[in-house]
Amino acid sequence: MFGNLDLATLQKLWWLLASVVGSLFLFLNFVQGGQTLIWQLGKSEREKSLIINSIGRKWELTFTTLVLFGGALFAAFPKFYATSFGGAYWVWIAILFTFIVQAVSFEYRKKPDNLFGPTVYEAFLFINGTVGILLIGTAVGTFFTGSNFVLNEYNLVKWTNPLRGLEAAQNIFNVSLGLFLVFNARVLGALYLLNNIDFTGMDEFKKRTRNAVFSNFIAALPFLLIVLIGLLTMDGFGVDPATGTVSMVSFKYLKNLIEMPIVLLILLAGLGLVIFSVYSARFQNKDNGIWFAGLGTVLVGLAVFSTAGYNNTPFYPSKVDLQSSLTIFNASSSHYTLTAMTYVALIIPVVLAYIAYVWKQMDSQKLKAEELEGPEAGENY
Repeated sequence: MFGNLDLATLQKLWWLLASVVGSLFLFLNFVQGGQTLIWQLGKSEREKSLIINSIGRKWELTFTTLVLFGGALFAAFPKFYATSFGGAYWVWIAILFTFIVQAVSFEYRKKPDNLFGPTVYEAFLFINGTVGILLIGTAVGTFFTGSNFVLNEYNLVKWTNPLRGLEAAQNIFNVSLGLFLVFNARVLGALYLLNNIDFTGMDEFKKRTRNAVFSNFIAALPFLLIVLIGLLTMDGFGVDPATGTVSMVSFKYLKNLIEMPIVLLILLAGLGLVIFSVYSARFQNKDNGIWFAGLGTVLVGLAVFSTAGYNNTPFYPSKVDLQSSLTIFNASSSHYTLTAMTYVALIIPVVLAYIAYVWKQMDSQKLKAEELEGPEAGENY
């Protein structure tokens, strides 16, 4: 069945699949966002424990999805994986470090006689939710602004900046995208807590959480505007489909959105859903906004990745050597590999159905403070 698909179709299909996984990761960042709210919302040890145990039930899903995203890119687009991870390794090492300290923190925060005490581990969780997401957003920003690499005829990577990827933080577009993702994750985190925690007898705690949804959304708006204005006005990287020559194109990403109207509609729908979820949580006292904001975040992620990779656009451009830029066509695996992977990908709906089932079972009842007390309360982070 899939063996009859031509290579170009498989390449486009796998960019879509990788984009879906990456967008799901952005939604699951509500865990990271919730971690950054521990000190803001938790005014007592009881409230902190409720926050940490609420998001602690899902933190493995975020990390697993990030690994799956990297694995999909490695298998489908190995030249990108080799170029980015082989050249910009300092930024990826920094990202990995923030996720390592997250895992350690959930494991040891409440261990008796731990070396550092709960506050240090809470600081580690804050670092993961801020620095980690900021670095990921900054790295994704280079899909549009370009990176400092050159590939020779043997595809060996030469990185032309000693900061090895960290120099992306010198670009306001990249940093603004990262900061938007940080504050969006905080919005998602507050929305998830509203939906997941039983606030009976804790009206002030719930009020702080509801206010956090709105305040973090307001904080995200300036960075969202910078990103949108940048996308609509910046010169971008375009590739001639006939010759494979890469050149700078005026208003490239605006042209992508106009020439791919479905992507523009997806972007507007995603932003609209996030705005609606914030409005319903803050002004209508609704507690289910996480699902609207989550879907909206996934749609925005799909639009961003589609704008970066489709319509003859290098998804990993080199700003020091345009012809070294990577596209979904010159960076992909072979027809045989992509075909085999596509058959394996048929199990993805089964895996998603299992995750949805487990999620439903875990969240069938809202988390109560009583569950954190007593020897049979279960794992308490």
